[in-house]
Amino acid sequence: MNSILLIGAIVIIICMLCSQLSNKFGIPVLFFFILLGMIFGSDGLFKIPFEDFHFAENLCSVALIFIIFYGGFTTNWKQAKKVASVSIILSSLGVILTAITTGLFCYYVLHFEWLESLLIGSVLSSTDAASVFSILRSKQLNLKYKSASLLELESGSNDPWAYTLTVIILSLMSQNISIQDIFSIAFSQIVFGLIFGAVIAYISVKRFDSFQSELSGMATLIMVAIAILSYALPSYFNGNGYISAYIVGIVLGNIEIEDKKGLVHFFDGIVELFQMFLFFLLGLLAFPSQIPSLLGDALWIALFITFLARPAAVWLIMKIFHRPFQQILLVSFAGLRGATSIVFAIMVTVSSAYTKNDIFHIVFCIVLLSIAIQGTLLPYLAKYLSMIDEKDNVLKTFTDYSEETNIQFINLKMTENHPWIDMSIKDIVLPPQTRIVMIKRHNIKMIPKGDRCIEKDDELILSAFESQTDDHMTLTEMLIDESNDWLNCYLKDLELHHALIILIKRQDQTLIPTGDVQLLDQDIIVMAHSKK
Repeated sequence: MNSILLIGAIVIIICMLCSQLSNKFGIPVLFFFILLGMIFGSDGLFKIPFEDFHFAENLCSVALIFIIFYGGFTTNWKQAKKVASVSIILSSLGVILTAITTGLFCYYVLHFEWLESLLIGSVLSSTDAASVFSILRSKQLNLKYKSASLLELESGSNDPWAYTLTVIILSLMSQNISIQDIFSIAFSQIVFGLIFGAVIAYISVKRFDSFQSELSGMATLIMVAIAILSYALPSYFNGNGYISAYIVGIVLGNIEIEDKKGLVHFFDGIVELFQMFLFFLLGLLAFPSQIPSLLGDALWIALFITFLARPAAVWLIMKIFHRPFQQILLVSFAGLRGATSIVFAIMVTVSSAYTKNDIFHIVFCIVLLSIAIQGTLLPYLAKYLSMIDEKDNVLKTFTDYSEETNIQFINLKMTENHPWIDMSIKDIVLPPQTRIVMIKRHNIKMIPKGDRCIEKDDELILSAFESQTDDHMTLTEMLIDESNDWLNCYLKDLELHHALIILIKRQDQTLIPTGDVQLLDQDIIVMAHSKK
């Protein structure tokens, strides 16, 4: 057990280091996770034997619940509804068209069995929401024509359709079923998924505030429970739990919730961990020694689905909505394959359906190629097609974005000899975007009218815009005592490297630091540090 925990900790640390390499070289971090899994796997350097596909399927299914729920929860519907019609058609009809055309290619060109060809097309027909979100956020792709919202909504909602197609094809391969049975499966999957999703979302919205008040501080656990319930309940009745989870996610993500940013960031961390786990697991399950024999087929499928199958489906649908040509090209290329294809490939492997070809390793190669090539080139293609909108902000498409400007209030005591004493409010020169909002005089609150004069011992309340957090600046406090070398020193004599003393707390006083201020015992200084 200890060795497993040790390996797990080492893998997570290495994955974090890979994230830094990803930012430096522009290669999606998920690519490194797959390679890391291959290094640790049976054919890799560490030779860790792991071939339990049943165990992997269960874990991956749980991970996929949160990935899809997160896709809905972070979608800003105010932005997405402007492109909802084209996104939803892309996520449904687009998936079906991509699956069928890819199946036809595998059947007629690569000479796979007919149902097996359709199965490969179904597994690969959806785009990976988590990968798309990651690239949009990390590369700050502010795209024209609401393309970010379109991609977000499409990639977040197309996984359930691919899952439904995969279930139908596996049923056809595993048992003799009629056309009526196919429609029955499709009906229960889609309709039950939609109904349960709508009902759970409605009840959750009605009861969430009371849950929060009754279970103070438990909002995160409540949301996790709702996410799991939204999948498990419809799945119990043969409905599509992923459709339900996405609907519940998008509804809850667009209502007023206390500390919504905290919830989004929690799910962001959870989904990032699940992505890391899924792609590492894919590499761990893979046998690189088996890849050369099927690399040719995987490469042809990857090229076809990237440059023909998805572009044809996207062009056919988006042309109806009269979308710009450069947007059609970008959306076509943004169809990254990822986590969902992995889960569906594992599901195929553990099913009773017989497949002549090694679908898992075929999907493995295609996902690897998609992430490495499409994920890396997408930002460059956006710039080449002049699809970058400098005036927009891609973060608006996510529910943790806020356009509200926070106001900060400052208390300023009019001590003796302060230059503002005896001056009228109208004669005081304030910094830009700053104003006096209140005067406290002998416990009386006064409106700061222009002709009102400032008196000694007045307390002025000033307002200013709150500064946005700077990732390159940190604030620290330091206690000055007998062990500190700065005791009794004057500020002008201190050597501060990439730091600035911005405040001094002395008993009940707050001092503005100037060069002639001497640091005394028990002073607390607040310092701003700039990271170089």
